[in-house]
Amino acid sequence: MENINLTQKNQNAFTGYIDIGANLTHEQFNSDRETVIESAIKADVSAMVVTGSTLAESEKALMLAKQYPNCLYATAGIHPHHADEWQDDFRYEFKRLLTQDEVKAVGETGLDFFRNLCPQATQEKAFEAQIELAIELQMPMFLHQREAHHRFQPILKNARDKLTNVVVHCFTDNQKALYDYLDLDCHIGITGWICDERRGQHLTQLVANIPDNRLLIETDAPYLLPRDLPQAKKTRRNLPQYLPHIAEKVAQYREQTTEHLQTITTDNACRFFNLFVR
Repeated sequence: MENINLTQKNQNAFTGYIDIGANLTHEQFNSDRETVIESAIKADVSAMVVTGSTLAESEKALMLAKQYPNCLYATAGIHPHHADEWQDDFRYEFKRLLTQDEVKAVGETGLDFFRNLCPQATQEKAFEAQIELAIELQMPMFLHQREAHHRFQPILKNARDKLTNVVVHCFTDNQKALYDYLDLDCHIGITGWICDERRGQHLTQLVANIPDNRLLIETDAPYLLPRDLPQAKKTRRNLPQYLPHIAEKVAQYREQTTEHLQTITTDNACRFFNLFVR
């Protein structure tokens, strides 16, 4: 695809929402990826950070970000589901990716003991290796934790003083975990999980405890389609264009205006990932 220059309305800053976690390299977007991105922009989503979950997907995320300057950015890492793919020589491959201007964070990495698609010890090894890479390069970390707080928190705590920015993305855990991460000066990513009346009710109470300067929002598309969208959808595919709906719900539960919520989350994302219009 040719290079597509999507310049923002304001040359000095992003004026809309920023989706800090969208899996736009996923095969579910193969037939209409460009339309999905354009629809997000029309919905006032100024920028999206494309999640890297394997070495191959991180390469694709970088290529996609290069096609959409001033709109798409990327992360590079290995998700805990793919931790058994980690090899020692990967640090050189990831270092090459992470030194590209479009790549803004190490990850998605962390621990997932809910699905346990990889042995827990293997997950921890890959997580710690990527922490070392983030420390070396002084780059932000984009982290995943599910049903693994008892191991995730001490590993992160042990390295936290040497790291820069850290976000626990797609936060779905309890109050103790939230406070533990805030005590470690982490940012918290909130998704459409908060729109799920079956699983996300506890988040409607917890989200108000996140300080303004630590809150980030994301879709995790194509996953986690908000269940309370005003119109029923034909598929369960989530899209970045639904981020404003998530933001409205987060603002509601925080007793803030959507304008305030948009301002703080966009400012936080710009600072966290060092985003600016070039």
